[in-house]
Amino acid sequence: MSKVILVLSDALRYDAAVSGMGYLGHLVETKQASLYKIIGELPSMSRPMYETIHTGLPASVHGIVANWVVRCSNQPNIFQIARDASRVTAAAAYYWFSELYNRVPYDRIEDREVDDPSLPIQHGRFYTEDVYPDVELFATAAMLVRRFQPDYLLLHPMGMDYAGETFGADSAEYRNQAVKQDMWLAPLLVEWLGLGYTILVTGDHGINKDGAHGGPALDQREVPLYILCPDGVGYGNTNQVASHLQIAPTILKVLNLPIPETMKHPSLL
Repeated sequence: MSKVILVLSDALRYDAAVSGMGYLGHLVETKQASLYKIIGELPSMSRPMYETIHTGLPASVHGIVANWVVRCSNQPNIFQIARDASRVTAAAAYYWFSELYNRVPYDRIEDREVDDPSLPIQHGRFYTEDVYPDVELFATAAMLVRRFQPDYLLLHPMGMDYAGETFGADSAEYRNQAVKQDMWLAPLLVEWLGLGYTILVTGDHGINKDGAHGGPALDQREVPLYILCPDGVGYGNTNQVASHLQIAPTILKVLNLPIPETMKHPSLL
């Protein structure tokens, strides 16, 4: 049975990924992975894009139009569809995902770690501080894979967003964070591909030199999408533009789950 891991690196710009992520670049160069450029949906903000990526819908349709719209998703989404099909879901992610797909308000104590088969995110490990170390979160995701063998896992590090908002996208701190994420991710990719996972690596939005995002400028919208398949076969750099709206149907297709009528954009696979 096919399984998927989505690595959603917050504020990972396309240029930062291509210039800094060496192992992913190696997989693209040797055609063991496929690389697309995504021109992100608007607004180029986090919570709206979390919902867009998981529902395949633009913000004007799903209604999460700003970061301060705090409620659970009311649209068909990857977590809910997988749970309803008796598949196992997991996430190592910022607490906004708990609010979107499990319950609100978020309780820092009760909701930090959940293992509940009735929830859309059945095995969740959530953090609340933007400075939470990426390296610790990557280890948490690896633990979830080994302990629960989820059919769908979300790994959502915040380090790129924190570095970009603090120092700006032209900073050494921002660029070097992409190098670090690639370094921490590389051995996990080897392990997860060996376990039969299809892996997607992308960003929710970009960021500008002033540390801001939300608008339509390309530096706030262009993010990468790497697709790695367990057979080790990819298309290299496709030089094609993809959409955030294609991620959810792509994941559901790999999982062999029904794609709801609300998801109108085609899968990339």
